[in-house]
Amino acid sequence: MTHKSSFATAAALGVAVGLAGAATAEENTNRWLTPTMITARAHMFSPQLNFMTFQHMDQMFATRTVAAGDKTWELPEKPVSLEGAYTILGETLDLEGALEKTSTNALLVIKDGAIVFERYRNGSGQNTQFLTFSVAKSYTSTLIGLALNDGLIDDLDDLVTKYLPEMVDSGYDGATIRDLLRMRSGVAWEERYEFGSETQLTKVHDNALVAYRYRWCDYAANESEKGASAPDEKFNYATLDTSVLGCIVERVTGRNGADYMSEKLWQPLGTQSDAYWIMDGPEDVGREFYGAGLAVTARDHARFGLMFLNGGIANGTQVLPEDWVTEATVPDEGYEPTEPGSPVGYQYQWWTETGTDVYMALGLHHQFIRVDPTNNTVIVKISYTAEPVGRDQENAELFGQITARLTQ
Repeated sequence: MTHKSSFATAAALGVAVGLAGAATAEENTNRWLTPTMITARAHMFSPQLNFMTFQHMDQMFATRTVAAGDKTWELPEKPVSLEGAYTILGETLDLEGALEKTSTNALLVIKDGAIVFERYRNGSGQNTQFLTFSVAKSYTSTLIGLALNDGLIDDLDDLVTKYLPEMVDSGYDGATIRDLLRMRSGVAWEERYEFGSETQLTKVHDNALVAYRYRWCDYAANESEKGASAPDEKFNYATLDTSVLGCIVERVTGRNGADYMSEKLWQPLGTQSDAYWIMDGPEDVGREFYGAGLAVTARDHARFGLMFLNGGIANGTQVLPEDWVTEATVPDEGYEPTEPGSPVGYQYQWWTETGTDVYMALGLHHQFIRVDPTNNTVIVKISYTAEPVGRDQENAELFGQITARLTQ
């Protein structure tokens, strides 16, 4: 495949450094490429320390700030006790025990527009900017919706190559923006979380996020291939798809993702704090890690979820078109579940709960923004599990019992 990367020169600096060599780039770049920093990024998932590393990713990665404005959406507080017995996987626990069992750093619950419960653990607090991994995908989807509303994207059924011509002859040639939003790009991609192995995801993770050798979109343009399924034929969860969506946002706006997000979402949303994106390279070459790299406080995650619950309205302002909220979170016929028998569906980078109107932004190591329109609740849970995936049942049980306490 022809090499088409617009970052070819910049990517070379990562190759020159390697994992143990001396850096030769400018000082501001070099500080992210020392062997110590590269090793730290490679071990960010360490189960003994991830409760802490997930709170401090800005000390290990180059970042870009999403600036908050000077007008905060003040959320009313109506505290409710959630103390009592919880049954998690057959074990009866008190609330603190349930939070410990489910590896919780923060839990925030909104009911009827008010914060009814908020607890922080393990040294975190209201101002902690937590990295919540693929929760970022729901934000990147929202940026696509805003760009569409701004007239910068003509149609979701436009081909990716219309906006990113460097994707011609790549695995993304022939896929539409809507295909990527639904994780149905048809690109050959295997999302296996076995860091330290030789999997496809690990290869890109290690080269882009750990060693800063190339960008995620460079890989998409230069190395991605078509899979066995045609676009829109089959659901296949791919962080690479979201990275390409983020690069479309950059291209059509002519701006970096953080600045566009600040103007169009973060400030109108009335967020309390700045957020930041970790990047797949230093400031002069890196791009926001759109698939899983956004660090946000629990309260601002809650504002984002509440805006969706309110049909795109935040603090009395229509930030996001109501039509987009519906289109992004309500499954179209034939697109839920993701496969026969699955308890979940997938719309525009939001997971849906089969048989209910619940939709969720979900992240690796069990991060949640859970929006429940029927019960008028938003639950934000920020976790640090040892396992990247596979503990859905215990969280579902916790959420179900919290909801029951609030709605009985």
